[in-house]
Amino acid sequence: MTDRPLRLRFAPSPTGFFHVGGARTALYNRILATQHGGTLILRIEDTDAERNRPEWTQGIMDALRWIGAEWDEGPYFQSERAGLHHQAAERLYADGLAYYCDCTREQIEARTKGKATPGYDGFCRDRGLGPGPGRALRFRTPREGTTTVVDLIRGTPTFENRLIEDFVIQRGDGSATFILANVVDDMDMKVSHVIRGEEHLPNTPKALLLWEALGGGEPPVWGHVPVLVNEKRQKLSKRRDKVALESYRDEGYLADAMRNYLMTLGWAPPGDREIVPWDVILETFRLEVPGYVDFLFLDEAPDDPASWTKAMTGDAPAILDAAIAAYEACPWDAAVLKEGLEAIGAALGLKLAKAQAPVRVATMGRTVGLPLFESLVLLGRGRTLTRLRTARGRI
Repeated sequence: MTDRPLRLRFAPSPTGFFHVGGARTALYNRILATQHGGTLILRIEDTDAERNRPEWTQGIMDALRWIGAEWDEGPYFQSERAGLHHQAAERLYADGLAYYCDCTREQIEARTKGKATPGYDGFCRDRGLGPGPGRALRFRTPREGTTTVVDLIRGTPTFENRLIEDFVIQRGDGSATFILANVVDDMDMKVSHVIRGEEHLPNTPKALLLWEALGGGEPPVWGHVPVLVNEKRQKLSKRRDKVALESYRDEGYLADAMRNYLMTLGWAPPGDREIVPWDVILETFRLEVPGYVDFLFLDEAPDDPASWTKAMTGDAPAILDAAIAAYEACPWDAAVLKEGLEAIGAALGLKLAKAQAPVRVATMGRTVGLPLFESLVLLGRGRTLTRLRTARGRI
């Protein structure tokens, strides 16, 4: 992780019922804090005065306690920290790192209509405007260089600064935007790790630019987890899907069952269990990704004896022989690879889940991991066939 004291934060907005995706993220933060002897901070991001309601705040805290994601410090309320946010905005303006803008949304849209790059066009960047009614404060994004995010899950995604617009950090009414308030509060609370949904990844280079501009020192380590989707692989929507954690609680679902279900969406415990005791989750949960992608960078497939013993029995030799024959000349496409293995399984009276186990262990080393067929595409035909033949010769 890092040598710093581990300080994580969960920062929900009280604008509605508590989303199940937020509940899963809160559990991730709770587990990491517990595993590493760290601190989990609860920070209520209640700066959206028009949408926030006290009952939503209480509902979030009650739901966190119910699901077992209790916090160690807080709750802090972002609305009570407006003075710190305003001081940071004034400092950036005084240092020439931010400027005032009086453009309306309609004016910006009219100027940029039809342009390849959407967003603000920097019209007020050099106009020298001072503070005034209705004038927003924008961060002066560097036009050269890149910003790299160090992410436990995504690796090191890099963003070109010239493609990041001069974003608003303080609205025309003097209130801080989400991005500025978050950075200032994370700095002040000495947050070391930010674990949140992947929809926030595009905002992260902006946060890093602000962090550097405000002299925040070492920035947090990030971890952007995949969003939850419905049966159609669509991101869960409050308008379309059942997403409120409170509704499951009120319908009689047990907290242990709900917690178990959320934790096994995007993570799998060792072995072949669907019901996992909380103490086992606390012991075995890992956010970092190397254990899932090492098969791509090793000369040979990883060797996990338990996975080998489990998968390489029964019809495994016939499955590997047929897979080798099918994969020697077929188009190297995930859908085609899947169809081929489905046909092999059907001929042996097996469902795909059973048919793919020997192929997964032969090529990726473990019974649990990333999607098989997309992984084979990345591994390549040559290495895939070599590993299949090696495994077949080992049985």
